[in-house]
Amino acid sequence: MIPFTTYNQDKTTPIVFTHANGYPPACYELLFKQLVEYKILAMHQRPLWADSDPSQLEDWRPLSDDLIRFLDEQKLEQAVAVGHSVGGIAILRAALQHPERFSRIILLDPVLFPPGFIRFYRIVHALGLGHKLHPLVPAAQRRRRTFKDRETIFRGYRQKKVFRYMDDEALSAYIEGITCPDDEGFKLCQSAEWEVQIYVSGVWRDMELWQALPQLNVPLLIVRGEATDTFYERTGKLVQRKLPRARVITIPKSTHLLPLERPQLVAKEILISMTG
Repeated sequence: MIPFTTYNQDKTTPIVFTHANGYPPACYELLFKQLVEYKILAMHQRPLWADSDPSQLEDWRPLSDDLIRFLDEQKLEQAVAVGHSVGGIAILRAALQHPERFSRIILLDPVLFPPGFIRFYRIVHALGLGHKLHPLVPAAQRRRRTFKDRETIFRGYRQKKVFRYMDDEALSAYIEGITCPDDEGFKLCQSAEWEVQIYVSGVWRDMELWQALPQLNVPLLIVRGEATDTFYERTGKLVQRKLPRARVITIPKSTHLLPLERPQLVAKEILISMTG
């Protein structure tokens, strides 16, 4: 069985949630608290599985297969699925392949790049240069992964520009979400090997998403951060040209981390989509 965490357990209407690379479900608790009318089934993706092997992931297709398997295990039909970053791509690919399994999909700053970038990254991947050229790999490899206490993490992270739009409550929730207790204090729950493998195995197969997108018959909402470095404004315009019925919303003063930075505004858009 694929592991998952349930939030708002007393509710009956489910939302399936898929998290970003390095962001376990607990990172999103402030968002889930805004969705109090729904039971959140937050699936754990492969990097959080016990004894999972990152070398077995050559591209992101298996992440979508995992999602369909999760729907089968939970006996969910016509699911509402919300996903952040790589979690959004797992949902999009699954919905393109199995549209009958979803009633609507909501993607939070998905890792969907324009076709020109995908063609470039296919060359990078074919030459085996992903570890050298992917901009996020060096930081993932050198990131500190063990800490004496969470307060130390908070003091260090509070100074980082990447967290500028997170208030103290959001940053504390994020830190609690990414860390697990160990013998000497705390460690990051996801390994460096998995974080890097997610980065280098993504994007290169994503032309298939653009090719299939015009045939998507599942309601689609994309919520992007105004200052994101991932889902560009021009990408949103291309999505709407290929699929005019798709909605693309931009959240001000937010980045790729918008569900942590602006949980109230993101939840508002999710709820509008659910009732629309």
